[in-house]
Amino acid sequence: MSEKRKELQVAALCNGTAIDHIPSDQVFKVVSLLNLENLPHPITIGNNLESKKMGTKGIIKIADMFFEESVINRIALIAPNVVLNIIRDYRVVEKKRVSLPQTIVGIVKCNNPKCITNNEPMKTRFRVIDNSHVILNCHYCDLKIEKEEIILK
Repeated sequence: MSEKRKELQVAALCNGTAIDHIPSDQVFKVVSLLNLENLPHPITIGNNLESKKMGTKGIIKIADMFFEESVINRIALIAPNVVLNIIRDYRVVEKKRVSLPQTIVGIVKCNNPKCITNNEPMKTRFRVIDNSHVILNCHYCDLKIEKEEIILK
């Protein structure tokens, strides 16, 4: 009887959240978006890891931390196919795919220099008009922003 042994590329997590299948070029944007650099919890970041589906991928593991769904779904702005794994006692107890919220407030900069959000102290507000291609529409100036043009605040 042959037994396949799976070798972990990043250390196992006892309890916490693993964010998997992040495109390698987006890993540090996800770190910034979730403000992970200011968390007191241990964080493991693996990047340019081998992936059969993606070629290379990134993974972020945060010990003893569980995020609200609304926070995690913001990742879909820059990495729409991310899988979120909730881990307890070294076992994946829940898997979720991120999904874009209908409205995005305060995390994306409007690229229109004349937009009121760039000239007054107010939060940006975008409607998601295309989930699959990640296209946003500014609530104030009506500018359309595609995924490649998104600048996080």
